[in-house]
Amino acid sequence: MLTAGKRLAVFSIREGKGGSIWVRAGSAFVNKDGSLNVLLDVLPLDGKLHVREAAERRDGAQPPGGRYAPGPGLEPELMGGHT
Repeated sequence: MLTAGKRLAVFSIREGKGGSIWVRAGSAFVNKDGSLNVLLDVLPLDGKLHVREAAERRDGAQPPGGRYAPGPGLEPELMGGHT
């Protein structure tokens, strides 16, 4: 159920040779009137987005920022990212 203040996860789902690839595209938040604010970190190539309730992090979960987020000792500018 969508209630005010609920945090949602936004994904772009790409079909690959090995199956579906889920890319975290951003977050969404439910407003008091039931509408949504969607904050995107990336744009989907096919124009489609999937929104679902955000899951709790589990052991081995991806770091904030996704699979390609800088690790310890790696600066974003060295990885071709933006600051």
